[in-house]
Amino acid sequence: MFATTRQLDFVVDLNDVARGDGFLFVRDGVGIAGRGVALRTTESLVIEALANVVQVGSQTPDPIAIGVIPFLKSDESYFVIPKIIVRKQSTGHNTLTIVALSEIECSEQHVQQAIDDLLKVQVLVPSANSFTISPITPISTYLGAVTAARDAVRSGVLVKAVIARDILVSSDTEIDVHKLLLRLRSTFGSSYRYSIDGFIGASPELLVAVDNLTVTSHPLAGTTSRTGDPITDSKLAADLQASDKNQIEHRVVVDMVHDTLLPYCSFLDWQPEPGVVSVANVQHLGTAVVGQLNKPATHVLTLARALCPTPALGGYPSAEAIEFITAVEGMSRGNYGGAVGWIDSLGNGTWAVAIRCAQLSKDKKSARLLAGGGIVAKSEPEAELAETQAKFQAMLSAIIRP
Repeated sequence: MFATTRQLDFVVDLNDVARGDGFLFVRDGVGIAGRGVALRTTESLVIEALANVVQVGSQTPDPIAIGVIPFLKSDESYFVIPKIIVRKQSTGHNTLTIVALSEIECSEQHVQQAIDDLLKVQVLVPSANSFTISPITPISTYLGAVTAARDAVRSGVLVKAVIARDILVSSDTEIDVHKLLLRLRSTFGSSYRYSIDGFIGASPELLVAVDNLTVTSHPLAGTTSRTGDPITDSKLAADLQASDKNQIEHRVVVDMVHDTLLPYCSFLDWQPEPGVVSVANVQHLGTAVVGQLNKPATHVLTLARALCPTPALGGYPSAEAIEFITAVEGMSRGNYGGAVGWIDSLGNGTWAVAIRCAQLSKDKKSARLLAGGGIVAKSEPEAELAETQAKFQAMLSAIIRP
């Protein structure tokens, strides 16, 4: 493959690049959007594919691959290298990259055609969908799985298990993905928003990021609701930090992230006490982890694979918890609980935990939503059910809101 990169001297919204049929990974306006497909590939081949891209007229290694790591390690990860890639960096530099199978497709004519397409005014036509919402896996199955997980923790079989459930949102007409992305931006702009082949979400949780030798992670675990009232939300946040149940759930995750990253680092630092991370609908305990990688730096995909799934989405001990989840949940999670992100040819990239998400059907008339919570000895099934309902609101509101 061949690639050429140009600086952009105009402002572009990554959501308008991705539209309803492209690819997106963005947070606070910084990230990547793509259109078209230069290559679809697997985890075992994507690193080599990026390394073999020939630069035409520029030396900037800007081709990237956007991908998904499913929840189960036995399931194959998949990646897309878009034909058109727009990248917005925190430095303010914006670039356009064309990836093609022939050098002639990297000509100035093709670059200008891509720029003209980006500058097209996007006209979004108002629509009025009618929706129905129903459980896929019975709620009784979920409550039974929570009870079984709590009992397994109390008996010492597990330290923690994350139990999830799924619902189906059905529409009488096609769900407009472009509008959905814009609604997620307006409400969850500080989350990692993504769209890859109908897998769409707004995750507040950074699994791992690598920028040259710097590695960062921000595990979240332990949740309470938000009401919109500052006084009430402040009290809920204080109760969250004081909760033994949530502190235990959180510490398990932080310890695993620390222990996994440490062998790859010359040093690794983390917050001594978790802070509270607030998004539109819920609040989480969160701990920032920052380190310096050994030389040569480990590829971000290696780290993402080592961390995924974290105890925030699986449990601990990891293998035993995932085996337990598979036996009691009564469903296949697919991508939920895995990771979504991007990589470049230098081993840099950013990966978010695949939560607050929806998987659209091929006809885009339905969406499967999943949400879960960590179960420890003090967990109560009805309270856990309420927590999943709060977590569903991120995608529910974005899909259903006009």
